[in-house]
Amino acid sequence: MKSSKRYQKRAGLVEEGKLYSLAEALKVLKKVEMGKADETVSLNFQLGVRAEQGDENVRGTVSLPHGSGKSVRVLCFAKGESARDAETAGADFVGAEELVEKVKNGFLDFDVVVSHPDMMREVSKLGRVLGPKGLMPTPKTGTVTPQVGKAVKEVKGGRIEFKSDKTAGLHAVCGKLSFAEAALLENARTVIKAVRDAKPATSKGEYLRSVNIAATHGPGLKLNTGAL
Repeated sequence: MKSSKRYQKRAGLVEEGKLYSLAEALKVLKKVEMGKADETVSLNFQLGVRAEQGDENVRGTVSLPHGSGKSVRVLCFAKGESARDAETAGADFVGAEELVEKVKNGFLDFDVVVSHPDMMREVSKLGRVLGPKGLMPTPKTGTVTPQVGKAVKEVKGGRIEFKSDKTAGLHAVCGKLSFAEAALLENARTVIKAVRDAKPATSKGEYLRSVNIAATHGPGLKLNTGAL
């Protein structure tokens, strides 16, 4: 498959075989000619964990200092005062049993689910619907909490979730190509620290095996993991 002219032009900015510092890599990314859409900038990790071991899965959340640049639709399962808190915080959809039923019947027009613990007995019935899409709320990621208003606000403000996959890879958004270089740098450093801090206690050897940073339609720039 032939690469587009734009991709080839972008690839020409990357020095083959070079390991970049994070700051150097972002300087190169900022030279990329912007397309019609504002592309997402992501960090892609290959971790030194045994993916088949449940206790070595890497998962967590982190609040990006400058937000993700992405508009996030939040659905919140809550009742009474908690439901009002979620609405005030900007949740797009708020409800209880009737909302559980709506989702059960195929409504999936949202990106993140937050739930009050009191609703989890009902929400657990949605495991087959939400689970495969990675949308099931869980206390581990702060999406099951009595403080639903606070959780909604954080998600809307740029809190992202990260999770390692079956190949021990992990992908995390750190902003948009239109962000200022300094904002992308701070966001990326925050993500790297969060992933590093989430290292499982049972993981031995080199943890950050490789890390690269890339825009949606561009080549990845390999980072010098020793400097991270």
